[in-house]
Amino acid sequence: MSRRFEELAFSETPMGELTLRRRRDPQLGVDVYEVKLGEEFLMSSLFTVAEVELARLGLAAVEGDDLEVVVGGLGLGYTARAALDDSRVASVTVVEALPEVIDWHREDLLPATAGLAADPRLRLVHADFFAAVASGEGFDAGYDVEASGRVVDGVLLDIDHSPRHLLHPSHAPFYTAAGLASLRRLIRLGGVFALWSDDPPDPDVETVLAEVFDRTESHVVDFPNPLTGGTSANTVYVAT
Repeated sequence: MSRRFEELAFSETPMGELTLRRRRDPQLGVDVYEVKLGEEFLMSSLFTVAEVELARLGLAAVEGDDLEVVVGGLGLGYTARAALDDSRVASVTVVEALPEVIDWHREDLLPATAGLAADPRLRLVHADFFAAVASGEGFDAGYDVEASGRVVDGVLLDIDHSPRHLLHPSHAPFYTAAGLASLRRLIRLGGVFALWSDDPPDPDVETVLAEVFDRTESHVVDFPNPLTGGTSANTVYVAT
């Protein structure tokens, strides 16, 4: 039997104290992996349905094979894993601002996504997703000069709690029409942008997406909440 509580990793980051911990939930009889930034809970292995659906719903909107996909935010790795599970995907580039999170996966600290970093189709990039978009140089800047400005088939984003509840104020310009237009230039014709949100569908977000993209949909993803005994929901926006 595993210990009741264990801190797997701790580090000081520019955004605050970052902690990865494992705790044994006696009622559920499972190990729960949680990430905290300061006093704020960022993610939990109890709630990963919408992270998987972010990849599934996003990639379902794209036709073709040999797809090149970018994931903004690595987290516990569920979105990247789900993208790689799509047989049409040739490569996944994950852009993660915190190198500590990349190290967790390289050290296989998370059993559910163990081996993710070793997948030959995956590349883990330490960079600011939002700065990469705003620069126009794209997701390869600093890693592959010849590929600077490369366009991709899909971008799956799960960094902020929602476009209204940001991890850092510097992210705000991305969620404007101008910010999303910069992203659109990095997506191939017929490609997709999918966005995870912890909030219900937001008419303001839908309006801005519709200004930039040709077609948008808002999907409410319901999932069981074992802590309340009821159901919770996230939103996945899909724009093509």
